[in-house]
Amino acid sequence: MEFAGEEDAFAAREARAAAAGVETVAPGLAVADAVDAERVRGLAYTRTALDLLGRADADPASARAVVAAASVAREGTVAVRARVVRDSADASTTAAERECGAALVERGFDVDLDDPDHTLRVLFAGDVCLVGWVVAESVRDFATRKPTDRPFFQPGSMAPMDARAYANVAGAGPGRTVLDPMCGTGGVLIEAGLVGSDVVGNDAQAKMARGARENLAEYLGDAGVDYGVVRGDATDLAVRDDAVDGVVFDAPYGRQSKIARHDLDDLVGAALAETARVAPRCVLIADRSWREAALAAGWRVTDSFERRVHRSLVRHVLVLDRD
Repeated sequence: MEFAGEEDAFAAREARAAAAGVETVAPGLAVADAVDAERVRGLAYTRTALDLLGRADADPASARAVVAAASVAREGTVAVRARVVRDSADASTTAAERECGAALVERGFDVDLDDPDHTLRVLFAGDVCLVGWVVAESVRDFATRKPTDRPFFQPGSMAPMDARAYANVAGAGPGRTVLDPMCGTGGVLIEAGLVGSDVVGNDAQAKMARGARENLAEYLGDAGVDYGVVRGDATDLAVRDDAVDGVVFDAPYGRQSKIARHDLDDLVGAALAETARVAPRCVLIADRSWREAALAAGWRVTDSFERRVHRSLVRHVLVLDRD
């Protein structure tokens, strides 16, 4: 698996939505078992998944040796695409493409660089080279859903790529229901819906609830999923016990949030208790760690990340499972 971004630990955590046994082996590269190609298409921080032919030293000759020795049960035309991930290896991609292409030609394949039946990827990172056939690529259309281009926009909206990743970690996918108890403009719900989830939004502000409905109608109206947004209190959700599969919870940032009825500590603590009532998993994003509040609300912290957004903001991400 070839990761996007610079945070391999977080990318590997999201990749577990589409694969088992994810293990990072070099900067931006991981190996995994039982990859679900269709789920890979919806990942944010994975670019491609390969059917691995082999692992070698980070040089073109070693990559060619992998291709020459591997069992290749494929027919049709091929192309070879090589890449150095994050400029982390001293390897010539041109030489790798030439060497591996020659090895395939020697095995009877015809090369078609424009519209091949199969694409062989040669990925260099650190002192590692992974060689394999592309079996899935993520759909990287996040720029088409920039927050500023939505029907309803408010400053501070989360980027679609991050919203997709958090939804995936929370368990979004076909047959699942995802809740955002403080949904704002609905960005997380849009991304969860686009990977097949039914989505439920809640926000204390009437303006936000109306705007989120407008945004969901724009992006999910033809997605074949159920969606809805209500105005309500995140500490007293109008949702039955265990009614949803996952929650994504972007907690208010103390220095800029508008909180009508609660101080911040009480709001977050009570909202965490409510999410534990309605779902077995929660992904909490905030400008600080709410670990103690999560534990007090009955959650178990299974993963935690600190993700830098810009110089003055680090997002603290907790992945919570219910005991």
